[in-house]
Amino acid sequence: MADLFDAGGGHGSQPLAAALRPRSLDDVIGQKALTAEGSILRRRIAAGQLGSIVLYGPPGIGKTSIARATGEMLSKEFRQLHATRAGVKDIRQLADEARIRPLLIFVDEVHRFSATQADDLLAICEDGTADFIGATTQNPYTALPKALVSRSTILKLEPISIEDMEEVLDRGLRQLAQAGIEVVLSAEQKRVIAGRSGGDARRALTTLESLAIGHTGGAAKVTDAMLEEAYRAAPVNHDRSGDQHYDVISAFIKSMRGGDPDAVLYWLARLIHGGEDPRFIARRIMIQASEDVGLADNTALQTAVAAAQAVEMVGLPEVQIILAHAALHVARAPKSGSANHGIAAALAAVAKEPPMAVPLHLRDAHYQGAAELGHEGYRSPHKDPRGWVDQPYAPEGAPGRFYVSDARQSPTFEKRADEYWERLTGKPVPKRFG
Repeated sequence: MADLFDAGGGHGSQPLAAALRPRSLDDVIGQKALTAEGSILRRRIAAGQLGSIVLYGPPGIGKTSIARATGEMLSKEFRQLHATRAGVKDIRQLADEARIRPLLIFVDEVHRFSATQADDLLAICEDGTADFIGATTQNPYTALPKALVSRSTILKLEPISIEDMEEVLDRGLRQLAQAGIEVVLSAEQKRVIAGRSGGDARRALTTLESLAIGHTGGAAKVTDAMLEEAYRAAPVNHDRSGDQHYDVISAFIKSMRGGDPDAVLYWLARLIHGGEDPRFIARRIMIQASEDVGLADNTALQTAVAAAQAVEMVGLPEVQIILAHAALHVARAPKSGSANHGIAAALAAVAKEPPMAVPLHLRDAHYQGAAELGHEGYRSPHKDPRGWVDQPYAPEGAPGRFYVSDARQSPTFEKRADEYWERLTGKPVPKRFG
């Protein structure tokens, strides 16, 4: 397959990424599960019944290219709309055109569609007037109108692997050579471009193009200095309002919970480099200090709170050290979820069950007539040499329901507290383990 792509009349007339758009699913690099023989998309194309499809994934991984290739394979004219610029009038004009000739309607950033726009488009698709493909970088189950989700097949695309990205670059180099531009690029430099693309083929090709253009007198020999210049201010793919935000912060939280310091530092670096607000990161660390460490190490919360306060006084780049300090404390500390599980269980009981009565001896007795109501009998632990009095505090039916110790073998605060109270009361502390 010597000529896989349509150069569109020569490289000089269009960007390299546009010149390398695939003509069929066979030409798509990456997304093998989506484009393989027997896949949903292949079967629908073979049957000539595409219907409504939503392609979901980060930028630059081939959503538009797959949509265009699908249109060519179906022998349908490709009509592209942008959700922020297309009105109901535009959609209805496409419906009129679709009654004359077969169309594939493609909507980029379909998550920006209003419910009214989606309803009008779905009416066209449901009666078979036209086929529809939408593309979104947002989670369709939360960002798209429910009617559109329920009537569409959702297909998720994954970031392109480094190996596939190197193949993208090879095709880009061949395309440039056909346009008379020879680029000399070492295997290591190609690997750097592939890796720094963040799974975004458009970014990789744009970088290659920027390195290639403007040279005179022979081949364009790429140097390490040129690469450094190209990436000096290049951000990592990170959409602070979309899935990248939620996925990376989720990985950061779970790595702290799992006690993996390398993972914690990597995901923290992704958040910082992606431009996340340091105050947001500090808040997440504070939450995890209680949710995941809790009574196992009470100083973790102190460290997290101190870090949040420091963030208000110290800016980047120094604040990254403070955030790393706090995050690593949470990661390296022993873990206990007893505070988190306990309050969740208690809140569930309060929300779903009739209120439990306050024991009479615990009720307010600071008024005349309280004793006549039976509000008496409370004994203060401070008057007992042990510092503890054997009397009920929880309402009837509550003891043992909410607090369950998460202490393991390590001598954490919670472990020491369990042993203390068991010696003092002679009663076992409810334990999650052992």
